[in-house]
Amino acid sequence: MDIITRRDWFSTCLAMAAWPELSSGQPPRFETLDSATAAEIEAITAQIIPSTGGPGAREAGVIYFIDRALSTFAADDRETYRTGMAELQKRRKAMFHDSTTIASLSDQRQMLLIRAIEKSDFFELLRTHTVMGFLGNPSYGGNRDKVGWKQIGFEDQMTYQHPFGYYDIPGNEK
Repeated sequence: MDIITRRDWFSTCLAMAAWPELSSGQPPRFETLDSATAAEIEAITAQIIPSTGGPGAREAGVIYFIDRALSTFAADDRETYRTGMAELQKRRKAMFHDSTTIASLSDQRQMLLIRAIEKSDFFELLRTHTVMGFLGNPSYGGNRDKVGWKQIGFEDQMTYQHPFGYYDIPGNEK
């Protein structure tokens, strides 16, 4: 049986107050991104952390973390996203004349497009935000159902305990 701590309860209450959609099962509303841009960014994040062999960026709701980040602690990065996405769309049109969106490209074409920008500041920022959204605390908008933590074997405990026998090792006595 899981024990709910006061900290867990308080964090959940704060998350529900900030995002009432979480309690209704509905995805949160976008605060910064429009839905078309969000779909394009989500397609890229799904290539950065794909769903092969387990949940990926899409299942973790990384796009909601990125949106929330761009309206809070990463608000200064909005322009980088705007110009980076504009450049990415130009590249898409140049590379794949028949395409209409990044999200509609095949996985192989999406990867070719990503490889074309992988050295850019925008891609580095997007990759960083993707990893943060996948592995960060779910209260920040990503890591839905703690799928990122499950992937790496992280146990969500509010306290850290040394492994059994730790204090028996010479030099660890206190």
